[in-house]
Amino acid sequence: MTLSVTVVSAPAKRLLATLLPIAFLSAPLPLLAQPSGNELPLEEIQTFAEVFERIKRAYVEEVDDRTLLRNAMRGMLSELDPHSAYLDEEEYQSLRESTQGEFGGIGIEVGMENGQLMVITPIDDTPASRAGLLSRDVIVAIDDTPTDSMSLQEAVTLMRGEPRTELRISILRSGEDTPREFTLTREIIRSESVKHELLEPGYGYLRISQFQSRTPDQARNALEHMAREQPLEGLILDLRNNPGGVLQAAVGIADLFLDEGLIVYTEGRLADTEMSFSATRTTPAGDVPLIVLINGGSASAAEIVAGALQDQRRGVVMGTDSFGKGSVQQIMPLGNGEGLKLTTALYYTPNGRSIQAQGIEPDVEVVRGRLEVAESRREIREADLDGHLSGQQAPRDRQQMTERLRDDYQLSEALNLLKALNVVDRRRR
Repeated sequence: MTLSVTVVSAPAKRLLATLLPIAFLSAPLPLLAQPSGNELPLEEIQTFAEVFERIKRAYVEEVDDRTLLRNAMRGMLSELDPHSAYLDEEEYQSLRESTQGEFGGIGIEVGMENGQLMVITPIDDTPASRAGLLSRDVIVAIDDTPTDSMSLQEAVTLMRGEPRTELRISILRSGEDTPREFTLTREIIRSESVKHELLEPGYGYLRISQFQSRTPDQARNALEHMAREQPLEGLILDLRNNPGGVLQAAVGIADLFLDEGLIVYTEGRLADTEMSFSATRTTPAGDVPLIVLINGGSASAAEIVAGALQDQRRGVVMGTDSFGKGSVQQIMPLGNGEGLKLTTALYYTPNGRSIQAQGIEPDVEVVRGRLEVAESRREIREADLDGHLSGQQAPRDRQQMTERLRDDYQLSEALNLLKALNVVDRRRR
């Protein structure tokens, strides 16, 4: 067997000296010419070293070895899928902070789709949500820098920054030809992932904006608080614009509503990526009627919860199709303080459905909108008669809730469906 070796410079020789022993350790010499299985391909290693050498020698500006090697590692991961990435020390620390619920930035979850930087969802009560950014907005520029050649981590790094500093982004919204310009002021994002309130006596609302490590405990406390005020006759679980988060937190939320059965399982190449999670008998929500709200910004862990409750027939899923991110990423620390975010498995709902690129289809489709009172002939009511007796004024918080339901058509329809389910249930008794 004859091997041809390209003449390379000293840096490339050092690189070959590092890579070639790995190849020889992984397979006998005769296998190197036609690699199979786990053997490293010698020809591709030589080509890599040649490219490395030519960049070092001929590129218009001098580039150090460290930068070239890190760019190579970023390229390896970015070409796998939109969610795998190489994380330098700052990026690794930022990702760890975000899963704990506090980080600096504008409060937006982004991903890559067909080479475009896309908004998965803005996080509640952040500059991004207050500015009106929407799920599936395409970010075409950050501070006048086009995003078409950016990696996901580069974009995230640009959007993170010191509080009270400004960030300009240009977005292209579906159905529009001209980008919209937004100027946002960065904040320390302290995201409380759970909110709750009573929409009406007996009808609770539980909003989960993302899945953090403490989200299940917060949701359990919220359910107990609402039940102490009045026994619940129905509950709305709002997962709209929830970008996901910690897998175990999603399992914990689903377990609040299920007393048995499978919640989710994962499948990957390695043994430790094949996991299965089932519900426990402790169920704080009991059998209260449940509506789960989702939309195109509901992704990953939010889809796990919606899919489990849908497959187990525990609640009615309402809204629009979810985002369709059905992959699991592991954060792998490296010895130098940096890390990898690597897709290692796909997850499946109890009925074996893969959500990847498919999403969760709601049981009842209700698009985003606003209730408007139709113009018609005005009818005379008691309040229009001279000398009518005044009734008790509605409480201010009740007036605000009515306005909120009018502004949120999906939420209003969910409440109406809960009431209808209770009417039907009472008639059956």
